[in-house]
Amino acid sequence: MKKLMFFACLVLMVLAGCKEKKATPDLAGVQQTDSLKNIISQRDNEINDMMGTMNQIQEGFREIGEAENRVSVAKDGEGVNKSQQIKENIQFISSTMKRNRELVKKLQQQLRESNFNGGELKKTIDSMMKQLDEKEQQLQQLRVELDAKDIHISELDENVNNLNTNVSNLKVESSQKSDVISNQDKQLNTAWFVFGTKKELKEQQVIVDGKVLQSSFNKTYFTKIDIRVDKEVKLYSKSAKLLTIHPSSSYTLSRDANNQYVLRITNPQIFWSTSKYLVVLVK
Repeated sequence: MKKLMFFACLVLMVLAGCKEKKATPDLAGVQQTDSLKNIISQRDNEINDMMGTMNQIQEGFREIGEAENRVSVAKDGEGVNKSQQIKENIQFISSTMKRNRELVKKLQQQLRESNFNGGELKKTIDSMMKQLDEKEQQLQQLRVELDAKDIHISELDENVNNLNTNVSNLKVESSQKSDVISNQDKQLNTAWFVFGTKKELKEQQVIVDGKVLQSSFNKTYFTKIDIRVDKEVKLYSKSAKLLTIHPSSSYTLSRDANNQYVLRITNPQIFWSTSKYLVVLVK
């Protein structure tokens, strides 16, 4: 393309030079008339106009090439404004091609209206028109490719969003299940104990008619514990008796340095298997 442009410009300059040489003998022999000056001026203006148009067309092709490169880079790259950059560059390519096509038609009209019969210049113009047609086909193909890619990206985004939603739902569900399991675990490992004199236990309805925990006893009177952690209960009394039933092999009842009883649970799972409430009678 550049070779044809260069050759076309060279043809225009040669043609201009030939006509000047042809006019020189006439001017050398006789006094130059105003009419000849007008002809030469008109010819120079035609040459300048055509060369200016050709330069505009060549600049348009250069800008189209740069925009195509930007589309290619954006198409294969990543970024938040990727789609917008591609759209803007395609619009630029389309408008520049339209302008170039109008300029080529203008150049054809300029050549027809001039006194030149430059065959190479016509070839250059034909080559420009052919290049525009090829660019138009490439642009159409690019649009089809980008449309397909946009659909793919849209589907991919939808899949990613669905996956993110599913993951989020799973996290919520997992968190809820974890909370349920944690609560169940706490409940399974929660127990209550109380120790007191017979009078105190009766007042709280822990003992009613000689029976333990048979009526609506005062639950707030009991101390809540985690059976996995709390395995020792200091009774602060020299007399202690378990009123609730617990396997004897799962605990010891011994005195401390002050001769006061301390209940030590040696096997929590077995100890609390019969009842999650512990009642100890002290004096």
